[in-house]
Amino acid sequence: MKNIKNIGFVLIALGLLFSIAYYIKTNSRSAITYETEQLKNKTIEDKIVATGSVVPEDEVNIVPQISGIIQEIYVDEGDQVQAGDLLAKIKVIPNEQTLNSAEGRVKTTQIILKNSEKEYYRNKKLFEKGIISEQDFNSIELRFNQDKQNLENAKSDLQIIRLGSIGGSALTNTNVRSTISGTILQVPVKEGDQAIEANTFNPGTTIATVADLNKMIFEGRVDEGEVSKLRTGLPLKIEIGAIEDKVYEAKLTLIAPKGIEVAGAIQFQIEGEVYLDDEYIIRAGYSANATIVTKVKENVLAIDEYLLQFDNKTKEAFVEIEISDQNFEKRKIEIGISDGVFAEVLSGVSLNDKIKVWNKTEPIKRGEVEDVDDEYKLDR
Repeated sequence: MKNIKNIGFVLIALGLLFSIAYYIKTNSRSAITYETEQLKNKTIEDKIVATGSVVPEDEVNIVPQISGIIQEIYVDEGDQVQAGDLLAKIKVIPNEQTLNSAEGRVKTTQIILKNSEKEYYRNKKLFEKGIISEQDFNSIELRFNQDKQNLENAKSDLQIIRLGSIGGSALTNTNVRSTISGTILQVPVKEGDQAIEANTFNPGTTIATVADLNKMIFEGRVDEGEVSKLRTGLPLKIEIGAIEDKVYEAKLTLIAPKGIEVAGAIQFQIEGEVYLDDEYIIRAGYSANATIVTKVKENVLAIDEYLLQFDNKTKEAFVEIEISDQNFEKRKIEIGISDGVFAEVLSGVSLNDKIKVWNKTEPIKRGEVEDVDDEYKLDR
């Protein structure tokens, strides 16, 4: 019985000690001194950043006008060319079936012309003697002239099939020439490759890609939530990844009327004319970022965004204002535009108010969560 009492006293003593320790722990607070900051007068810009690349405004794929084997290539990548310069030459390999058909047409028109010629001279004599009328003779003469022209056409077709051009032509189909002035970006073929002419069913074989690198545009995309802020004519600042500490001016020239889905999000294509200088050589395809300023507020009250807090329930912004030494009260704040670092202050805080900086954290004791929520509930 005595042992039971001793055990009871020990348990009571342990419980008392545990209660005292818990009370001390839960009611002790670490001494934290919070710093304060004040609002600033700043110019704030609402910006949109679009990722993309810098590409030539005029870029053309040069394709041959006739199918065949690439006999010679006269340019290399990086060469400067003018419109009309010779890039390559095609050797025509005629299709046997097409060649036979053309040769057969020449022979057929020769036979027809021979008969027309006999008929023409026979009726000419009859017309001179007044046996046939002038109208009948004119019809025979017209048919004779048409047959002569048909033979010439058949011979020309045969020569094109054999050689790729008509004899005496200044610009033959076998010569591949540049259609614009610029720089050779790519020569994706080599001598001996098969080349196919462009037609309705095939874009043809690209002999070379030519672009004017003096006229560059920025191509990028923006999210659907930001496209409504844009309008053509807005200035852009282009930063090219391969060129450090250099910003190019540009002007927004195109906002796509239709969005495209990219990784589950809708984005809109934009284009901007880039104003170049002679300091750097801009190569086609450089990755770049475009900064677009959509709104500017000058000399407005601004707050560092890291000072802002947000109510968990209402999602409204608030700050804590020092009303006495290390004594703060919660105050709702209305903010305007933001540049990602500073936000415009519309109401709620004045220039002289000292705002609490959450530079340290203090653990919240169990059982006080609800009290803290009630303490920080926004005034309605």
